[in-house]
Amino acid sequence: MPAVATPSSQSVAIRALRREDLDAVVAIDSAINRRPRQTYLKRRLDAALREPALHVQLAATDERGLAGYILARLTVGEFGRLHPGLRFEVVGVRQDVQGHGVGTKLMNALIDYAHRHGLADVRTAAAWNNLTMLRWLDSMGFVLAPNHIVDCAVEGGAYRPERDDAITLPEGNGPGKEIDYGAPQDNDFEKLARDTADVRSMAPADLAAIARIDREITGQDRAGYIKAKLSEAMHDSALRVSLCARLDGTIVGYLMARADVGDFGRTEPVAVIDTIGVDPEYAHRGVGHAMMSQLFANLGALQVERVETVVAPKDIALLGFLYDVGFTPSQRLAFVRYVER
Repeated sequence: MPAVATPSSQSVAIRALRREDLDAVVAIDSAINRRPRQTYLKRRLDAALREPALHVQLAATDERGLAGYILARLTVGEFGRLHPGLRFEVVGVRQDVQGHGVGTKLMNALIDYAHRHGLADVRTAAAWNNLTMLRWLDSMGFVLAPNHIVDCAVEGGAYRPERDDAITLPEGNGPGKEIDYGAPQDNDFEKLARDTADVRSMAPADLAAIARIDREITGQDRAGYIKAKLSEAMHDSALRVSLCARLDGTIVGYLMARADVGDFGRTEPVAVIDTIGVDPEYAHRGVGHAMMSQLFANLGALQVERVETVVAPKDIALLGFLYDVGFTPSQRLAFVRYVER
């Protein structure tokens, strides 16, 4: 019986992923993950077509059609970062050409894109026991990133006193203009944290207020980034879970999150917090706790199983706040490949 010829990576061409590639992408993804994720993949492709400057989606093709694909998105301010990079989220290779350099060619094209656009790095995450992915990331030049990935089980939005009980602090506690997420708090058991502020779903009209708070915190005008994240919150998520908090008739805090199935090979519903901010004038008044308490209540009703975020190593205050409300180190590891200039 004659051997079946397998295309080499030299016969594979790289181009942008197109809308008409969706069925082939779903077929490859289903063969890899043993379950269809058409809704997730269609949403990711639609997002890239709607805002092409914020997404990089590449296809590898051979004489049989689509041989593989890689999906990434631009990061600017997520997780406390100030420099743009790429977050690589999904890669897939058709089974008959796996092990023949298609994935390598896709990754090299992604790195080349980052280099040509002046992006600092490409980041991703993987479970510590996904040995196949870990070996591939190593071969692609990725190293462990310094960031901390932390997560927390939603448990149906079950009550946790450290997260859900309201807090009270003396007026003026802590230095001015500093958001001390990790400060010790007194408990007020007569009401829940989410009752101390008017916490509701984020809306497009909130953009100016969110950009103002972000400017107060970072000292930079990132209105473009905030606008893109708000658009993503409205359109590019299976579940809309981003929140704003109001006190004294004005927006004083925001939490940008997305809930979906698919990023980094996940198959269970997971919410990812991209950023959280509190107006410095309203620090130490329980705004962060109020938003987090409402987030878990909403996610419990939506049957989302876990919440995850990434924290920069120098952001000790935010890390302390997250640990205080129930987050713990994740079983997923953060990786980065730095782009040579």
